[in-house]
Amino acid sequence: MQEKTVRYVKTVISLLVFIYCMNIAMHPTAWHFIDNVDLVFHEAGHWVFMFFGDFICVAGGTLMQLLIPFVVFLHLFTTGQRYSAYLVLYWLGQSFVNVSVYARDAQDMVLPLLGGDGTGHDWHWLLSHLGVLEYTSLIAGSIFTVGCFLFLAAVYFSLFEVWERGDK
Repeated sequence: MQEKTVRYVKTVISLLVFIYCMNIAMHPTAWHFIDNVDLVFHEAGHWVFMFFGDFICVAGGTLMQLLIPFVVFLHLFTTGQRYSAYLVLYWLGQSFVNVSVYARDAQDMVLPLLGGDGTGHDWHWLLSHLGVLEYTSLIAGSIFTVGCFLFLAAVYFSLFEVWERGDK
């Protein structure tokens, strides 16, 4: 393909992913396809971090869910695949939005959990142990804001990469 065509295709891809992410931001409690991917990494995180004590084990789900897209982003960015890295930045933002929904549920605990009601709610346990359960809304809102900021950064930098840097 000609360079100009590639730029247009990449622009369309960036904008479509941005629209998808804005839909996620407007409807964060709805289940989206990418949430299935997040769930796999979240659950694996509990197993990976189980050797570091109860607190890290419980937090490990969220840690892994955020760590995987961050590590993929860093790898792509440092190997010069910046456009691809910025597409992964959308995933990281989406993962933050997904985490914010779980965190916001810490007091009400009405979300269905993978292992059923007897498995315990990660964010309720974490915020209770930290003594900050009453700040659930503020914490969840902050996490959500980080996710939305990452969406904006991803669209800006992906388009900048295509149009200003020539995706080199």
